[in-house]
Amino acid sequence: MKKVIKVTLLSVLGLVLVCCVFMWMEFGPMVKGALSTEKIDDGLYYMEYRGDDGFDELMAQGGFESADEMVSYIIQFLSKGHCKAEVQTRKTDFGCSALTVKTPEGGVLMGRNFDFPSAVGVVLHTIPNRGYETITTFNVEFYGFGEDYKPEGFTNQYLALAGLFVALDGINEKGLAIADLMAGDTIQTHQRTSKPDLTTTAAISYLIKNAATVDEALDLLRGIDMHSDIGSAHHYAMADASGRNVVVEYVDNEMVVVESPAVANHYLCEAKLNVGLSEGDDRYSRLCERYEQTGGVMNEQQLTEVIEAVSQPEREGFLGTAWTMVMDLKHPAVTYYSRRHFDKPLHFELKK
Repeated sequence: MKKVIKVTLLSVLGLVLVCCVFMWMEFGPMVKGALSTEKIDDGLYYMEYRGDDGFDELMAQGGFESADEMVSYIIQFLSKGHCKAEVQTRKTDFGCSALTVKTPEGGVLMGRNFDFPSAVGVVLHTIPNRGYETITTFNVEFYGFGEDYKPEGFTNQYLALAGLFVALDGINEKGLAIADLMAGDTIQTHQRTSKPDLTTTAAISYLIKNAATVDEALDLLRGIDMHSDIGSAHHYAMADASGRNVVVEYVDNEMVVVESPAVANHYLCEAKLNVGLSEGDDRYSRLCERYEQTGGVMNEQQLTEVIEAVSQPEREGFLGTAWTMVMDLKHPAVTYYSRRHFDKPLHFELKK
């Protein structure tokens, strides 16, 4: 009898261990990613993820064309299909500004402010099974996970892995940097052909995972149908390690590429030039003026000072600049400043 009980217990234990192994193989990378979350400054968190980022499966399914569809896919991916969720994303406006320069040593830097009414930012360092290593940033308030949601506690940290599919800006190991900015009006882009669908912020994650240069990123954009996030128009600031920099805009559902080192929140393309430029908003002109004064050459401290000068202070109902990034494209790295704390640099590097 004792021998039978022992054999039975060993069999049950073996079955439990096998189940645990399979569970770890399925959820282990996500659990490790969630547990890596740490608060690094007021309103800013950091997490690292290694493993399948879900993009290959997403693109094979044809992508998604709305933020709500995106959240449904994210929940399916994070739960491995074991649960579904009804989550509505938030729609609001945000500002932003960006400037790309060369350094005296021949390097390339991009500075970027993300201005928003309110934000809880997460810096996500991703090392995917396939594709380039990336560092991206996103605002968890977009997801509609709850009014007081923060990536604290295991469940909320696990949900923050939604950032794998959405980015407001980022850089990859090859030195390609992209930032999303409001373009100047609320005319949405919805391209509907037979190509895979992606929303504005999901496209950033897709591009910097798969493109090493601006030209490669533009080719990838031509291969998808773009759909506007948060009910508004967007444009991208793009730059790479060669120094090539462009602004990508959409007019009448057509992609337009403009050569410009600076960008804020109005259109730059000829078809809609200065649409969205409000009286008193001199951020773009100040960036251009400083660029001309220096011949487009600045060291990191100079660029930080320039981008700080056009950052937005907090005022009633508006957080201001939620985070600032200064990205080194030649030696891929990024320095963050959360909520205009320019005395508290937070530096992260990528391999190359």
